Amino acid sequence: MTPLSSVSAPPVTPLDLGGRTALVTGAASGIGRACALRLAAAGAKVRAVDRDAAGLDTLAEQAVGIEPYVLDLTDLDAAEAAAAGTDVLVNNAGIQLVRPVEEFPTDVFHTVLTVMLEAPFRLIRGALPHMYEQGWGRIVNLSSVHGLRASAFKSAYVTAKHGLEGLSKTVALEGAAHGVTSNCVNPGYVRTPLVERQIADQAAAHGIPEERVLAEVMLQDSAVKRLIEPDEVAEAVAYLCTPQASFMTGTSLVLDGGWTAH
Repeated sequence: MTPLSSVSAPPVTPLDLGGRTALVTGAASGIGRACALRLAAAGAKVRAVDRDAAGLDTLAEQAVGIEPYVLDLTDLDAAEAAAAGTDVLVNNAGIQLVRPVEEFPTDVFHTVLTVMLEAPFRLIRGALPHMYEQGWGRIVNLSSVHGLRASAFKSAYVTAKHGLEGLSKTVALEGAAHGVTSNCVNPGYVRTPLVERQIADQAAAHGIPEERVLAEVMLQDSAVKRLIEPDEVAEAVAYLCTPQASFMTGTSLVLDGGWTAH
């Protein structure tokens, strides 16, 4: 019997995306920015998509291989065209508004679903022909704990994320025979500008001071009482592009600090 101390550790294959093109939406800040930088560090040419031109220019100055691509994802035809020829697609862009259902603006509900569900569908639709032709592709959809659980006052966001989960699974079933994986990454509350804006919205919705929102509302159900960092989420996205993750498809990688363990 071989002593445990002499057993070699399995080889670690670093993420090498040299020669690959990745597209990341919502890339000017937060999770998208972290994902763009992580994939560029792995050697990918990154098509960084956002409507924030200044933010994209700042991002492009921070790493080699990042191409700013200014686009409003409500332009669905342009979104689909932007995804052509990509090997890795990260659907990350998101917007949020916290309101009771009876007060939720119908136009905002429509926009949230357009940006966070219909645009990912169109981006995937644009990316799949190239992925299928080459027999390899990685689709990573930034979902949320809210893709698995609902919260009050977030009807549009929760609806979009639940829909994204279903879309991701459908693409996984269709893409498996073509070497394409499709997965969701589901973080809890991430330290991003979107979450910072939510604190003010939640304070108004619940009628409590902003300083109480994080502990009493956002992290109430989390065993780990902190926000997750964008770089932690980006590392999970990167893992789904590694050879070791080639058998992972149609699933949700949950980074929620124990929220869904309840």
